[in-house]
Order: sequence, then structure tokens, then C-alpha cells
Amino acid sequence: MKEAVIHLHPPGRLAALVGNPNAGKTALFNRLTGSSQKVANYAGVTIERKEGRLALASGKTVRVLDLPGTYSLHPRSPDERITCDVLLGTAQGEKRPDLVVCVLDATNLRRSLRLVLGVQRMGLPCVVALNMADLAAQRGLRIDAQALSRELGVPVVTTVAVEGNGDAALRDLLERPEVWTQAAAPVARNDDVPDHEVVRGILERLGLDTAAPHLASDRIDRVVLHPVLGPVLLAVLLFLVFQAVFAWAEVPKGVIEGAAGWISDGITAALPDGLLRSFLVDGLVAGVGGVLVFLPQILILFFFILVLEESGYLPRAAFLLDRLMGGVGLSGRSFIPLLSSFACAIPGIMATRTISNPRDRLVTIMIAPMMTCSARLPVYALLIGAFIPHRDIGAGIELQGLVLFVLYVAGIVGSLAVAWILKRTTAKGLPRPLMMELPTYHWPHWRNVALGLWQRAVIFLRRVGGIILVLTIALWVLATFPGAPADATRPAIEYSFAGMLGKGLAVLLAPIGFNWQISIALVPGLAAREVAVSSLGTVYALSGVKDNAAQALGPIIAQSWSLATALSLLAWYVFAPQCLSTLATVKRETGGWKWALVMAGYLFALAYVASFATYRIALALGWG
Repeated sequence: MKEAVIHLHPPGRLAALVGNPNAGKTALFNRLTGSSQKVANYAGVTIERKEGRLALASGKTVRVLDLPGTYSLHPRSPDERITCDVLLGTAQGEKRPDLVVCVLDATNLRRSLRLVLGVQRMGLPCVVALNMADLAAQRGLRIDAQALSRELGVPVVTTVAVEGNGDAALRDLLERPEVWTQAAAPVARNDDVPDHEVVRGILERLGLDTAAPHLASDRIDRVVLHPVLGPVLLAVLLFLVFQAVFAWAEVPKGVIEGAAGWISDGITAALPDGLLRSFLVDGLVAGVGGVLVFLPQILILFFFILVLEESGYLPRAAFLLDRLMGGVGLSGRSFIPLLSSFACAIPGIMATRTISNPRDRLVTIMIAPMMTCSARLPVYALLIGAFIPHRDIGAGIELQGLVLFVLYVAGIVGSLAVAWILKRTTAKGLPRPLMMELPTYHWPHWRNVALGLWQRAVIFLRRVGGIILVLTIALWVLATFPGAPADATRPAIEYSFAGMLGKGLAVLLAPIGFNWQISIALVPGLAAREVAVSSLGTVYALSGVKDNAAQALGPIIAQSWSLATALSLLAWYVFAPQCLSTLATVKRETGGWKWALVMAGYLFALAYVASFATYRIALALGWG
């Protein structure tokens, strides 16, 4: 017998925001709720649930739920299914909304209005936020909000969410529940008339049945979407981004390195030699400081990604890559999740929920970790800075940036090769054609870019103060105890638990050129890749190679390793086995450990083979 389940919902009315992707729904949600947001998952699935609280002028509070974007209430993806289930009141543990705010793109009412009709058929109170009214006006669209309200039988307010325009009118509507009740009774229509005919009639009566020209966007797209010029432009953009990652980061990186050295020297001068000084200088400063130094490069990379996203270019990039990805059995729809994986594989894997084809979704999940995530960047920057000279090779091309670009391309090429293999072995089914909206070009909203960079910096610093700090302390303990015997002739770390572990692993990793210090660093790197840098800083500080290892890790490894070893480690990190958090996410998204273990196995094999080949070729070239 099935047990009854009682769900207790928080008090207060619940308003749900519904809209097409790119309609500005989340921007409106952020404006209404500010910092009073709570992010979790919907029950039974890993789809992100965003809820906030809106304090009204009357002192009352309305809970606001930001539902996943959808084009239709006939779901074809997990995200769309959640939206539909919440509106129907069938989602597990979810209260049915008291009010639905339909966020419409004012520049594309022909598509947006169908969603309003679907919500009305569900019998839910509904109000319309006619968003992006400024862009509609720029295109010559004159929308009479009152006339549209009469046609739909629901209140309509005009908004520009990114600027905060129209917020007051929407808040006023939310103050008056009696308006909600009236909005639950839609205008009488003939149910035999399909929605697209109803929408066409509304647009005709409003004088909006002729498409407005996208003059500027059309002219730009003639170049950006050109079958030859488009891909070339995309490659040039990516190349310039990676050049900037090194060129722009020099000054802030030097400031952080100097601060780490100043702190280390201050502690050394203030404390006598002993465990406490070793813990602070060789453990915390050498470890955590060695990772913090790469924050500028991470933020520069995300600055460009956010600008391209804000400008409307990223969907064009997906369109351009559709043909390339079609050759390996995917579609351009996989581009956005894969692009998200350059930040971190976890949100990239979660973003695959928008892919309706189960076959495409599985393959995208399996290759997402091969995108070069931001956690790899500290390792790349350390090795490139130590072994690749800072040299202009002509035409303004900087050698270090070129090497970084090649590493990113290597990860992309490897992922496409794996997708091609998966298409012909494990994943069955026919790929579906790509259909997606190309938004209008516009200047980035610098407030959103700044907010995105702030969020990225906070995430990174939390990792530094969380898992990286914990693992750095743990490694210091393992690398310090037990102490060296009285007659020791080698550095004390070689007699420690970490030293013994590193030398044991070095037997397995010696064929690819890794010494015992590298072997130690790879172990905590399984929890978070950037920990490998802090681990190397701690290991070499305790090895007594140099007193100022906190700020001189690059020169230390340049003297201690061969170029062949450095290139081998770079190849390892192109395909490095995933961190434990990523494997846990794959397990949740695929419903079991099977594909998570397959992923861990094939990535380890790829990393070892790539490192072995790179090391042997480098030795043959005399780089040993």
C-alpha cells in the first residue's frame, strides 16, 4: 500500500514567472527578488529551482518562483517537463502557483503569445509582463499594452527588466489579489481555432502582423553567419581571448605574488623555526597563495565569455558549430552545455537537460568534462609560464597565449573524437536538426558582466577557503609526519607519509615522466584540479628547494623538471580524470554509477596514453 505524503508549503502567495528562453525572465526575477534568493533542486531531479521573496509596499510578502524557460507547455525536455508539472500542480513537493507572470519578448509576440494562451487554458490567474519594450520600440514596433490587455483578458504591464523599468507597475499588480482572480477567466474563444490562428488574429487587430526589419542584426549576421567567414571569425575571437588571458594578467598576477612573498617573509621574520612557521609558510601561504595568483586569468577568461553572451553572439556560435558537431553525431544544441563546461563541467552537465534527444544528451554529458574548465587554468598557467618563453612570434601573437589556445583546441578535438566513437558504439538513435532562436545583437549590460565576474570570483575564493584550504592542510600534515630520522641525508618530506605515497605512485607514472612530487600532487587533485598547484607549492616548500617557494614555484619547477615532463603533464591535464564532484553529478544525471565509472575509466586511459606519447616524442626530440 502506497503511503500518503503531506507537503507543508511556506506561508504566503506564490507567483511563478514563465517565459521563453531569452525573454528576460531571469533578469526580471533578479530585479524583483534582489538578494533574497534561494537556489535548490526540484524534488527527485537535479534541475535547479530558484525562488525568491518580494516584499510589497503593504508589508506583505510574495514568494516568486523562476521556472525553467520553455517554448511550449507540451514538454520535450526535462526542463520543460518541470515547468509544465509545476503549473499543473503535479510536481512533487511543489505548490501550484497562485499567479503566473508570463514574461513576453515584445520583439517576438507571435511566438510568446502562445505561451499565454496555454497558461490560460490551465485556469491559472495570469498577468503579462511585456519585456524588452525598448528593443521593440527601436525596431519600430508600437505595442498598445491596453489593447493587448483587452485582447487577452489579462493585465499587461510594459517592462525593461535589465533597466528596472516597469517594476513598480508589476509590484502594484502583485499587491491586488482581486486582479488575479479576474485574470483567471480568459476571453471566450472558439476552442476549435488553433493557437497560431488566435495569435495571428490578435496581431492583426493590433497592427503588428508585419514583421519588423532587423536592420543592424541582419547586416552583422551576413558576416557572422557566413559559411566561410563565420567560422574564421569565431576562431580569431577565441584566439584573441587566450592571448589576453596571459597579456592582461601580468600586472595583477605580480601584485598577488608580491603580497604572498611579503606575508611569507613577515611570518618567517616573526616566528622561530618550527612546526607553526612551517604550517603557515610552507602549508597555507605556499599552497593557497599558489592558487590565488591565477584568479586574474580566470576572471579575464570569464569577462570575455560574459561579454559574448550578453551581446547575443553565443547562439550564433552554436549555429556555426552545428555542421561541425553534426559530423560526430551531435547538433549545435550541445554547444551551450559544452561552453558552460569551460567554467566547470558540473553546470555544463546540468545544462544538458535542455537537450530533448536522450542520445544527444548522454553523449554531451560524456564529453563535457573534456572541455578545459577553469580549474585546469592554474595548472596550464603555471607550466606555460615556467617552460614557454614570453616571446612575440610576429603579428602581435604571443607564444604563451598560442600554447594555451592549442591546449584548449586539443580538448575540443579530443571530445569530438570521443563523441564520434560513442555515436557508433553505445548511443543509438538519429540526431535531430537544430532549431534555436538568434536574439538581437545589443551592447552588453556592464552591470550584468560585473555581477557575473563577482559571482565567479566568490565561487573561486570559496573553493580556496574551502576544499583547497582543507586539502592543503591535509597535505601539509601528510608531508610533515612522521619526521625524518636523526641520521637522515635527504629532505624530511621524503620520509613522510606523502613522500612514501608519491614514490609508490611514481612507479606507475614514471613511464610518462612524472616524478614523486608530481605523483603526490595528482592525488588531492582528484578532489579539485587546482589543488595540484597548491600541492606542488607545499611539496617543494617542504623539500627545502627554496625558501620562497610560495612566490617562486614557476622557477623552481623550471629548474627541477625537463621540458618533456612539463609537456607530458600538460597533456595529462587536457584529458585528466574528473574531480569527484563531477563524477557524482554524472551519476545523478544518468541515474546510476555506470556512466560515471565509464567516464572515469576512459579519461584516465586517454590521459595516460596522451602523456606517454607526448613524453616519448619530446624525449626523441631531445627535450629531456
